[in-house]
Amino acid sequence: MKRISIKDVALKAGVSIASVSYVLNNKIDSRIGKDTIEKVKRAAEELNYRPNNIAKSLKTQRTNIIGLIVADIANPYFSQIARIIEDEANKIGYTLLIGSSDENPEKFEGLINMFCDRQADGLIIAPVENTEKYLQKLQKQKMPFVLIDRYLPKIEADTIQINNYEISYNVTEYLLNNGYKNIYLIAYKTQLQHLLQRTDGFMDVLKKHQLSQNKNNVISIHKDHIDQEISSRFDLLFKENNSKPDAVFFTSNKLAVSGIKSLMKLGINIPKDLAVVAFDETEAYELFATPITFVKQPLIAIGTKAVEVLYTKISNNTLPIQNIVLKAALHIGQSSEPKLN
Repeated sequence: MKRISIKDVALKAGVSIASVSYVLNNKIDSRIGKDTIEKVKRAAEELNYRPNNIAKSLKTQRTNIIGLIVADIANPYFSQIARIIEDEANKIGYTLLIGSSDENPEKFEGLINMFCDRQADGLIIAPVENTEKYLQKLQKQKMPFVLIDRYLPKIEADTIQINNYEISYNVTEYLLNNGYKNIYLIAYKTQLQHLLQRTDGFMDVLKKHQLSQNKNNVISIHKDHIDQEISSRFDLLFKENNSKPDAVFFTSNKLAVSGIKSLMKLGINIPKDLAVVAFDETEAYELFATPITFVKQPLIAIGTKAVEVLYTKISNNTLPIQNIVLKAALHIGQSSEPKLN
């Protein structure tokens, strides 16, 4: 089937090819009459004309495609971020293509190569551990990219982050002020800096109040064995009468959902027996009887800033690097009410 061209639209509308180009590319000025504009739009619609994006990209050296690599698209945090970024990209005439690395370096590399093959104009990336070499490759290719949610210290790149250390510090202080003294942190086994900052904020508060001189209050969970490891650790922890926690701070929503389910199986009453605070929100919290206290990340600001910074880099890749830190906030629920003595 013959592809409808701009020439076909011009013939049907009875106007010049130049006039059609002006109208369809929104470059209308006073030289183009309203009658001509209507004729062109009507002809394009009747012919079901679709612009030749390949030819257009050859001329402009842009594909108007942005690639987004998230760590886990099934995680509500990343699915919400993806929707926000897609909406913002559409506002500036870009199409968003999304890939999920599943925290796997090999899959991450495959997504990088795919987006490069598709000649994306730029990438928004939540990097995976041990992927510095792939990002360095992008830099050598002068591919504009922005890192979100996390960063890699060896990579000098534009980043959109939150105040991970500060908010974790504040959450721990909040629990102490509510009367909780034996607080445990449930975290991932990881070398990702943003997650380590959450642990550091927690530990610094305990040290400040001389509540812990080591990391015994931090339980590290492998990302691939969340349910099994949390269940086994909680089974031991809550059977040891001398070391039972009176509060637990989960550093992600996935850890929190798994942990709260495990606590329910153990018959732990929240917050009577144990206070709970989680990082990030999820609709799954609504399934629990007690409204959960959680750290709310500024998702809209993260998504809009990521697109804004990337678009400026696509336009001028020589601009200075921006490291933007946005503020998260603590959303207070009933799961962390002041402790009754």
